[in-house]
Amino acid sequence: MFKIKLHGGQTREVEESLYWHTTSHIMAQAVKRLFPNAKLAIGPSIENGFYYDFDVEKPFSEEDLKAIEEEMKKIIKEDLELERFELPREEAIKLMNDKEEPYKVELINDLPEEEVISFYKQGNFTDLCRGPHLPTTGAVKAVKLLTSSGAYWRGDEHNKMLQRIYGISFPKASQLDEYLNMLEEAKKRDHRKLGKELDLFFFDETAPGMAYWMPKGFKMMNILIDLWRKEHEKRGYLEFSGPQLNSSELWKTSGHWDHYKEDMFVLTDSDGKEQALKPMNCPNAIKIFASKLRSYKDLPLRFNDIDVIHRNEKSGQLNGLFRVRMFRQDDAHNFITEDQIGSEIKDIIEIAKYLYGIFGLDFELTLSTRPDDYMGDIELWNKAEANLRDVLDELCGEGQYRINEGDGAFYGPKIDIKMKDCLGREWQMGTVQVDFQLPLRFNLSYIDSNGEKKTPILIHRALFGSFERFIGIITEHFAGAFPVWLAPVQVKVLPISDNQKAYADKVVEELNRVGLRVELDDRQEKIGYKIREAQLQKVPYMLILGEKESESNAVGVRARKEGDIGAMKIEKFISKIEEEVKSFK
Repeated sequence: MFKIKLHGGQTREVEESLYWHTTSHIMAQAVKRLFPNAKLAIGPSIENGFYYDFDVEKPFSEEDLKAIEEEMKKIIKEDLELERFELPREEAIKLMNDKEEPYKVELINDLPEEEVISFYKQGNFTDLCRGPHLPTTGAVKAVKLLTSSGAYWRGDEHNKMLQRIYGISFPKASQLDEYLNMLEEAKKRDHRKLGKELDLFFFDETAPGMAYWMPKGFKMMNILIDLWRKEHEKRGYLEFSGPQLNSSELWKTSGHWDHYKEDMFVLTDSDGKEQALKPMNCPNAIKIFASKLRSYKDLPLRFNDIDVIHRNEKSGQLNGLFRVRMFRQDDAHNFITEDQIGSEIKDIIEIAKYLYGIFGLDFELTLSTRPDDYMGDIELWNKAEANLRDVLDELCGEGQYRINEGDGAFYGPKIDIKMKDCLGREWQMGTVQVDFQLPLRFNLSYIDSNGEKKTPILIHRALFGSFERFIGIITEHFAGAFPVWLAPVQVKVLPISDNQKAYADKVVEELNRVGLRVELDDRQEKIGYKIREAQLQKVPYMLILGEKESESNAVGVRARKEGDIGAMKIEKFISKIEEEVKSFK
């Protein structure tokens, strides 16, 4: 929430989205003043700020953005009142036609017949908008335009390419400065940049949205997977693997064909039948459950898997490891009885607390409710939502959690895990979804204590979200300086000269023997150069080996954070690093 000052000195709290949406209108007015022939598309608030799409003759330059920003400041200073008015459909279309705004006409034509058509006017500028808005343009204080880029009208690559300007605004200049500093820090931490520099992963135009994992990056991936496996085995989860390619019949039964087909990779087999690369694992987990007769004594039955899945994300939405087309979801599908819902979800949240705690990450839980394209009986939906509300009331306190109306999966409501990193950025991480629908669609059953058939409840859950996305997030969170237990290379051995080569080999052998991840840099380079290289690679520990160290069976220890911490026996160094790994995990 932002606090704004109104005329008369009163203060009022407003949602950030309302504040940013108003600023997008101020930007649109500024663009129309400077570029009268520009056509207006849409200008919503987003998670951090706002954007507006324009149809203009040529892309906006840096100089254009500066001019638009200056014009916005003039409009803010003019303190124009935002006035709402409504028009019948025909008059609304005429108004936008008279103003030569074809995109607005298209939007009006697509509105339902019963929809109220409203506009907002500020000075001589009028825009189609549902609202609400700030009372005046003067309520906006500090504004900054960030970038411009191309964007297809309505996100469809078959439509015209428009120009999108992104911006941010705040009630105080100090808040804007703080945000811009955070953006600069975020640039330094960009996981795509660090992924290349640290030799972890890269992307290539031959496989858009699909990462190439280098040995160091894949080592880190496997360390995370091993941790995940170990913790789930402790809790009675059973890991399985299923097909990558399934017949369209499976996806039609699950409902994904009707609700998700455009995001699936679909192909035709040699018999002319449609197949799809799996975009999620739930139907395969269901097939595992249905492969034999199940009893109430088997439940909860928890199947987890990390099979690779594929989603046909639009190219404009791809974003490093955050939005990819191929990834490994840390998935599980738990089959339970209805009276086990509360306890099962609490157990899942406990795993999340443990795993996030290892990384020093805090999270909060949000409830996402029934979407417009929901599948199944509304009574079952209401029941599932009530179950989740009860659990959240107990875990967070009654009503002490956010609700995302209409953001549930098409087959059930969900609890979303939102995490904040060290820069204060919020990330959508894992999810816990209660599903009454798919067990019914697949005719799943178990035998209850009376010998009768009952339908199980299915809980879909992922905690990291995906290993790829989680690695992207923690790469930025740690700025590539991973904790010792996770670092792909924990120790770099640096002999000062060839005279220490034999001793360096002995040290490497000893570190390998106790399971530490070690690299030897025996290049004929100055030791200062080797140290700088290791620092740039963000290796936690460097062992400097000179004549004195080789004679005394010791190592000169240099830490990534503390610098030179002195010489010690190799056994003492091993104990130190093992204790550090143990205490972190």
